[in-house]
Amino acid sequence: MSKYLSLFLTATLATSALIAAPSFADEKRDAMVKAADNEAGGAYVRTQYNQLAKKPFDSNDSRKKALIVGDSHAQDFLNAVLESKALANYQIRTRYIPNICQIYLGDEDVSSFIEAKNKQMCAEADNLTAAKAQIAEADLVIIASSWKPWAAERVSTTIKNLEIKPTQTVKILGRKSFGKINVRSYVRQTDEELLKLSNPVDEQQTAVNKTLSAQVGANNFIDIHRIVCGAGNTCPLFTPDLELISFDGGHLTPAGARYVGGLLFSNPPLAELNK
Repeated sequence: MSKYLSLFLTATLATSALIAAPSFADEKRDAMVKAADNEAGGAYVRTQYNQLAKKPFDSNDSRKKALIVGDSHAQDFLNAVLESKALANYQIRTRYIPNICQIYLGDEDVSSFIEAKNKQMCAEADNLTAAKAQIAEADLVIIASSWKPWAAERVSTTIKNLEIKPTQTVKILGRKSFGKINVRSYVRQTDEELLKLSNPVDEQQTAVNKTLSAQVGANNFIDIHRIVCGAGNTCPLFTPDLELISFDGGHLTPAGARYVGGLLFSNPPLAELNK
């Protein structure tokens, strides 16, 4: 083989490798598509929460005790805690209450708010009555749900019936939604365009959050929309590092959990808990 042919082949192979090698932009787009996978995303949301569900507090652990109660939004919140390395001075446990059953504790018959097909399941599911003993042990109780209006309107009654002691802290996490996620429309957009993407906040979300805040007070209410989305009427779809925040509009990706957790625990009313 001549020297010139050898040089030509070497240059050709190098060029082909450059063409074939995925660019940084391609890698980011691939990561975006992967993050938007609903099945993988759902498994991520549930896994660590379920591992802690109904697990008793460790009497040999000298840290304070935190109990997170609620549906998949409570699962999301735990991931935000863990991804942002918050509440390191707490041992954390969880209780899962299905969204279709909602969160309520009181004497009122609220069965009419639950669909007939779900009544039996909700009667057998974990609930605040069953969780009261563990709640009584906790220094910090955080209740999170995709609240329906009827449950939000009764949250002060719920808290009253939990018989929280003065030494305990209760925080209520509001609803959140990042709107419709359509990754196919994002993959060809520039970084600058992705950072500008946002969806409007659903009016029902805002209305329910206002109800919750009025019921429990600003010091006990965690308004995710205010903290993550700001005073405006829209929520971003990507973090400043160009990572997808939510895979389905309601639940967080790992990057989204890290980003949202960082914001939540850098602002009142949760910032004080990390001291």
